[in-house]
Amino acid sequence: MNLQESGEMYLETIYVLSQSSAAVRAIDVGEYMGFSKPSVSRALGVLRQGGYVEADERGRLLLTEAGLSVAEKIYERHRVLAALLRAIGVDEKTAVGDACRIEHVISDKTFEAIKAHFGNYGKAVEI
Repeated sequence: MNLQESGEMYLETIYVLSQSSAAVRAIDVGEYMGFSKPSVSRALGVLRQGGYVEADERGRLLLTEAGLSVAEKIYERHRVLAALLRAIGVDEKTAVGDACRIEHVISDKTFEAIKAHFGNYGKAVEI
């Protein structure tokens, strides 16, 4: 299944929320993203069907191996790109917003070239 940007955003959100909470529920995702319950329910259904997310008997969302892989990839892109934009003088709000849009369309090849070019400097400015 080829994920669209919205699916990647949901996986990244579940990943980010799971870093600070042992239990991530659909309502948490909706609140974080500012989406309605029906929208979140539909999206999570698609992600479940694609094998990216599972829910346990208590409604806690769990990323599958495939879901975790995508989420970590997108989150790394977000962190590195936002840090790079801040490092060149872009304000925080704009850097985060632009990184969020770029992270979904940049190719793996280009992202890896950016990381290789900036080397340790890129790691030093990550958030």
